[in-house]
Amino acid sequence: MRTKVVVAVSCAALLFYFVLLGRLGVDLIGTGRWAGVLLGAAVIVLPLVGAWAVVRELMFGRATERLGRELAERGELPEDDLERTATGRVDRAAGQEVFERHRAEVEAAPDDPGAWYRLALAYDAAGDRRRGRAAARHAVKLRAGRG
Repeated sequence: MRTKVVVAVSCAALLFYFVLLGRLGVDLIGTGRWAGVLLGAAVIVLPLVGAWAVVRELMFGRATERLGRELAERGELPEDDLERTATGRVDRAAGQEVFERHRAEVEAAPDDPGAWYRLALAYDAAGDRRRGRAAARHAVKLRAGRG
C-alpha cells in the first residue's frame, strides 16, 4: 500500500510539473519569435514524452502486479526464505542457487509466464534490476498472449 501512495504522490507531482512546462511552452510560442516558437515546441514535447513514459510504466506495474497475484493464488510463487546478510541483502550463494533453479525452469518451459516471473524475482533478489524488469516484461507479454 505504501508503494501505491508513493507512486500516486509522484504522479501528482509530475503532472503538476508537466502542466507548468506545457504552460511555459505555450507562452514561448506566444512570443511569435522563431527562437521562442522552436523552444516552446520543444518544451511542450518534453511533458508529452514524459507522460507517455509514466503511463507505460504504470501499465507495466499493473500488469506485473496482476500476474503476481494470479501466481500467488495458484501457489506458484517461491517462498522468500533466502539467507540474508546483516544489511538485509540476499546472500550471494543462496541467490545464485535460486537463480540457477529458475533459469533452468525457464529453459525447460520458455513459454511459461510463471517461470519468467519467478526468474524476474530471482534477478531482483540478486540485485540485477535491469534483467529482472526485462524478465518481468517478457512474463507479462507471454501472459497477454494467452488471453
